[in-house]
Amino acid sequence: MRTFPRIALAIVATLALVATPVAGSAAPSLPPGSKPIAGAVITRFEPPEVSWGSGHRGVDLAGTPGEMVSAAADGTVTYAGVLAGRGVVVVDHGVVRTTYEPVAATVAAGDEVSRGQPIGRLQAGHASCPGTTCLHWGLRDGDAYLDPLLLLGPSIRLLPASASPLPKTVTGAGFVGAATGVALAMPATGPVTSPYGMRRHPVTGVWKLHDGTDFGASCGSPIRAAAAGVVVSVTWSSSYGNRLIIDHGTGGTGRFVTSYNHAKGYSVAVGDRVAAGQVIGTVGSTGLATGCHLHFQAWVDGRLVDPMAVLT
Repeated sequence: MRTFPRIALAIVATLALVATPVAGSAAPSLPPGSKPIAGAVITRFEPPEVSWGSGHRGVDLAGTPGEMVSAAADGTVTYAGVLAGRGVVVVDHGVVRTTYEPVAATVAAGDEVSRGQPIGRLQAGHASCPGTTCLHWGLRDGDAYLDPLLLLGPSIRLLPASASPLPKTVTGAGFVGAATGVALAMPATGPVTSPYGMRRHPVTGVWKLHDGTDFGASCGSPIRAAAAGVVVSVTWSSSYGNRLIIDHGTGGTGRFVTSYNHAKGYSVAVGDRVAAGQVIGTVGSTGLATGCHLHFQAWVDGRLVDPMAVLT
């Protein structure tokens, strides 16, 4: 009879462990990275809401058998061998670690590797990549799964040939960002309803990084470019809804990029040059949103930064 409370406590402790929400976004201290192979993304990162849930805990990159796989960032190899019948390489980058499978390792545990250095050759047989060969590339912070593409900075598309080149340094009217040296304008009119930082997602309930600043702007109100630049991407995301990215060129401490999410729609297109404060769209509630607002993101040299540190 005395063993029953101990068993019950063990079960409760185990449930508490596995029920911990799985983070789906990365901290801003990620190392600069590059893709381990050049292939396109076949399967994107879809983290489970809880650790036992279904999801895709990494990204699949299209490749060919025997293709060389390289380290995504500087680090130390902590595992190079076979797990569950598949070749696996794990590289520790200090804050986070990356995983690569199925890979026949050409490195050993304890080896120091640099970004872009070969670590093995791609093998066939990744189950979630039918009809071709894929590298499953993962990123983890402790037990939390992160999107490996965050190591690359924002998703940028090539501009059409008709687009005007960006100036070396861009300026405009409005606030001056201490983190960038670029003159900025506020992207929306409204209070900050959710700042940059860790929080529990209001829709999914997942504890994760809120990777931007939410402005509680009214539905249909204008979205403005934070600085002069060129529109490089207009896409749809299940999480961000309507999403627009502007590259503002190099100013101050590095290359500056911003993103405008959950919009009802946009009045500019890829390749368009915009001025600081120019209306580029209207506030909406597309994607995973509980109401109309602007989710504003900023990157400096490919690293996510707190937008309010840039705007003020």
